[in-house]
Amino acid sequence: MLGLDQSLLFLAAAVLLTLAPGPDNLMVISLGMARGRRAGVAFGLGCGLGCLSHTLLAVLGVSAAIAASPHAFMALRIVGGAYLIWLGANALRSTWRRPIEPITVSAETSSAPLAPAFQQASTLTLFTRGLIANAINPKVILFFLAFLPQFVKPANGSVGLQLALLGLLFTLQAVLIFSVIGFLAGSLGQQLARNPRIGLWLDRLAGVIFVGLGLRLLW
Repeated sequence: MLGLDQSLLFLAAAVLLTLAPGPDNLMVISLGMARGRRAGVAFGLGCGLGCLSHTLLAVLGVSAAIAASPHAFMALRIVGGAYLIWLGANALRSTWRRPIEPITVSAETSSAPLAPAFQQASTLTLFTRGLIANAINPKVILFFLAFLPQFVKPANGSVGLQLALLGLLFTLQAVLIFSVIGFLAGSLGQQLARNPRIGLWLDRLAGVIFVGLGLRLLW
């Protein structure tokens, strides 16, 4: 089991790392601003829970095998990068085709003029996209492989169990932080998007960020 000092030290490091600017944060912020609070929180929840897959891989040792195989790592990187580019390209294609029109704002809907690529997506779909985007990111796989073992204490019992508990703790704080980030970004986006022109460019910005992160991952 985990000791109290062990857990607190790990949690402090995990929170700082999660808050640090990174691909997941950028995706949650951009989507929240373009799509609204519901979308930001749903995508953030998916990104956070995606950490469970990396925890499982680390416990099973699959991450080490992927890290040791350049071909497997390259294949996963291509899949992850292509997926992000696909999401961004769909958003960009739909926004450039959509004229700027006045919109009606209500308390129950996002005030941004939404790109069809995101507008038609249900909360479950957005959650799934966040889950996949995080789960197939090879850099996150390597991060878990390098980060979790640093906080394992063999004297505290099973190494595998400690890795699993640490991964679960990381996931819980990531879910909370990403959800809050998505909610705040959505609130800000709704205020900015009262102007239809700004809302349209927020959609385009989200698409550019997704494409850029995909290209960065491929590079």
